[in-house]
Amino acid sequence: MSEEPQEQPASQSSGAVQRARADLEAGREWKARERLVGHLAAEYDAEALELLGEVSYAMRDLPAAGAAWFGTTRRGKDVDESVEAWRERHGDHFAQMWSSLPRSVRELEGNKRVDALRRRAEQVGSSGGAGGASSPALPGQPRPGQARASSADDSGEGTDAATVIALALGVLFVACAVIGLVTVLGWLVPG
Repeated sequence: MSEEPQEQPASQSSGAVQRARADLEAGREWKARERLVGHLAAEYDAEALELLGEVSYAMRDLPAAGAAWFGTTRRGKDVDESVEAWRERHGDHFAQMWSSLPRSVRELEGNKRVDALRRRAEQVGSSGGAGGASSPALPGQPRPGQARASSADDSGEGTDAATVIALALGVLFVACAVIGLVTVLGWLVPG
């Protein structure tokens, strides 16, 4: 039984994939990649997803290749290396890993690995936790060699810089309003 959900008919995806292959033959890997990313934002296409991983891998963007290949049934050393780089880039933060997948992959249910990541990301979102290095490995994936220490930014602990700035601006606004009110009253009331 395949992990991969039902594919779209090849005729629907062949245009974008054929144009991407033509870009690759012309030496424009970046254009092929952009074309495939745009295509995958609109619809799920297993062939385009596989090619996006290959293009990203050829460009030595292993995390991008890992994100693309994570949603496929492709296996091998190149896939393992890329998925590991993808996980390392996001520090095994499941919500970040989830959001880095192509939209069409996130929307399509039926791939066991993607569905497991969806559940992990939802758990992180509901608990407010980091989903980081202390979390168990995703199904079918090895644990990274070294655990990453979580920081206050990842764990949700500590004070957010935006909160401090907003609070300081609020205090400044109130102080200016009081000074302005006292000045206006001084003009109106002789004394």
